[in-house]
Amino acid sequence: MQKHQCDYELVYINDGSKDKTEEILTQLAFENNRVKVISFSRNFGHQCAVSAGINHCNGDVAVIIDVDLQDPPEVIPDMIRLYLEEKCNVVYAVRKQRKGESFFKRFTASAFYRTLEKLSDVEIPRNTGDFRLIDRAIMNVYNQLPERNKFIRGLISWMGFKQVPFYYDREERFAGLTKYPLRKMLRLAANGIFGFSKKPVKIATTLGSLSIVIAFMMVLWVLYLNVFTPDQLVPGWASTIIIVLFMGGVQLFTIGILGEYIGNIFDETKKRPEYIIDKKINF
Repeated sequence: MQKHQCDYELVYINDGSKDKTEEILTQLAFENNRVKVISFSRNFGHQCAVSAGINHCNGDVAVIIDVDLQDPPEVIPDMIRLYLEEKCNVVYAVRKQRKGESFFKRFTASAFYRTLEKLSDVEIPRNTGDFRLIDRAIMNVYNQLPERNKFIRGLISWMGFKQVPFYYDREERFAGLTKYPLRKMLRLAANGIFGFSKKPVKIATTLGSLSIVIAFMMVLWVLYLNVFTPDQLVPGWASTIIIVLFMGGVQLFTIGILGEYIGNIFDETKKRPEYIIDKKINF
């Protein structure tokens, strides 16, 4: 295959790191003006960092990749080749294997993708992260989206256009520990589910209706016992407590779901920026 020269840039997002990351990136940018660095004023989160990279890309295509080397940069030429062959807008990387991850991580990830697939109004491919190639059309649309609590892989799927998979093996983490603890994973999962589906509200309505039906059936059962077999009716508070706990659980569950949607609306109405930039180098 004939090799072609192409212009490129490397955009690094320093998401409020507290180690020597900024010093290292500054040195790289000093040695190579193709290296561009954006440093946030504090840690704003992974999705905000990816947004900043997309917002500041100048190329015809961009590849989103984390720097922990779990996603192999050496497959990027193959992704570009597939992009050119398919004449598509997105090449999303699909993990065939997740090496070095615990059973709990694999199980919860699988459960999340299956739940998202069932609940989401948009088809989001399984076993995909933010590692993907996107072209200028996708970037232009993305930069017009005003929402703050972004779930990027969901938004890109929502856009449509032509998207093709690229399968690869995900290796074990090269060094360091994940900065994505369970709390952040749950927040990301919530953004994915509540940002792309109204089905949880419908589930809450279904549970409420089911609780009314069950309560009504229990009333009929108690009336039946009173009329036909009063000697079998055991006095006590057990049935009352069961009904109260069941109704209270359904109510709290539905209030929690509504709270997630209201919280997202609250965040959007504040219109705060997704991130604040402290420094920019080579822009």
